[in-house]
Amino acid sequence: MKQMIEAMTDPKTWLFALFSVLCSVTGSLINQQSLIIVSFGFTAFQTTLLSCVPGVIEILTIFTAVRLATRRPNSRAYVGAAYFIPTWLGVLLVILLPWSNQAGLLVGVYLSTVYIPGFVLALSWLNSITAGHTKKVVTNAAFLSASCIGNAVGPFMWKAQYKPRNHIPWAVIGACYVVCPILLLTIRAVLARENRLRDAEPIEDDEEDYVIERITEDGNRVEVKVDKEFLDMTDRQNRDFRYVL
Repeated sequence: MKQMIEAMTDPKTWLFALFSVLCSVTGSLINQQSLIIVSFGFTAFQTTLLSCVPGVIEILTIFTAVRLATRRPNSRAYVGAAYFIPTWLGVLLVILLPWSNQAGLLVGVYLSTVYIPGFVLALSWLNSITAGHTKKVVTNAAFLSASCIGNAVGPFMWKAQYKPRNHIPWAVIGACYVVCPILLLTIRAVLARENRLRDAEPIEDDEEDYVIERITEDGNRVEVKVDKEFLDMTDRQNRDFRYVL
């Protein structure tokens, strides 16, 4: 119960949840993708073929993002935020280009799907900076529940009254693409500040003994000293814990 309460009162839980909601609202674009492409004037067969491209883009961008985050330590927020930049150009192309420019509009739609690595990195990042079994389960549940809410709300933007240009849905998606990287950088700043505060704390020379009760084979209860690493401590309880950035 203590770990659940800590997870629910930890600011980073809700920062990640807000990121998950906004990122998933833009996921409605993937559901509407075929309808958007066919509205540009492509045939049904052409639309089917062109709708395969975003899947290839997702695979390539996720692969490159993971490689970049692995090569450069403490860069998850920066890499995730950087992949939102092409999406801004994509949204502007779809909103501003004339309806007759099929190629430009299609490129805009493709660029607007490059945000996926940010969501993937955020999910793995949340697991890396959360300690304590129950707390980790609760924070993951909050993140994924927020994603479900975003995916459920997103499709309601695409109303018939906004067709064919869908300026309102695209404006909402563009706003989400601006806020999401800001949230990633905000989370990084909060965690970096916490790391600095922990580094500044005085080092205790005397290591505290951590003792657990264990039942032997003959039924006797004995106290056994264990290392801190083997205790189910949360990232807040363990002051030696440092957040990955």
